[in-house]
Amino acid sequence: MKKIKATILKNQTTSNSPEAYSLYDKSHFGEKSSQKILYSPSETLFLIQQNKMQLFDTKNKPISEADLIKKLSRSNKNFQIKYQVFKNLREKGYLVKTALKFGADFRIYEKGKTNTHSKWLCYVTTENKRIKWQDFAAKNRVAHSTKKNLLIAIVDEENQITYYEIKWIQP
Repeated sequence: MKKIKATILKNQTTSNSPEAYSLYDKSHFGEKSSQKILYSPSETLFLIQQNKMQLFDTKNKPISEADLIKKLSRSNKNFQIKYQVFKNLREKGYLVKTALKFGADFRIYEKGKTNTHSKWLCYVTTENKRIKWQDFAAKNRVAHSTKKNLLIAIVDEENQITYYEIKWIQP
């Protein structure tokens, strides 16, 4: 497959190449929007690392992976930690999308179930970051009210990821 030729403006990556549409149909990378496929920052970096995308600025100058990481890390100080979780889940076969409208980091779909609602709302944190019970309860309530389970991804100092799934049960 030819590489997707994509353009980045601020932190928004887009492509209208046939390869972008083909990969969307096959693996659900990106979101269709009018005449383009829009990619999240994590999807962009993942596709570059997988050698499936070539990224350019608006003046058609190539953007290196290192420059992209610097750019994305400047605009989101937790980008690299969140990206580790995104990459880990994608490599395990899950479909991972942004979840900004839910106040979460990601929505995660069960393997092979792309025509359904996501199963989890994922929040990424580090092992040394404290969370208040009120914040935990709020995250759990949002997940429950949207008929999803809460997934907490904790990245430790060795960059290992531990996942905790929280779901409501009827006693």
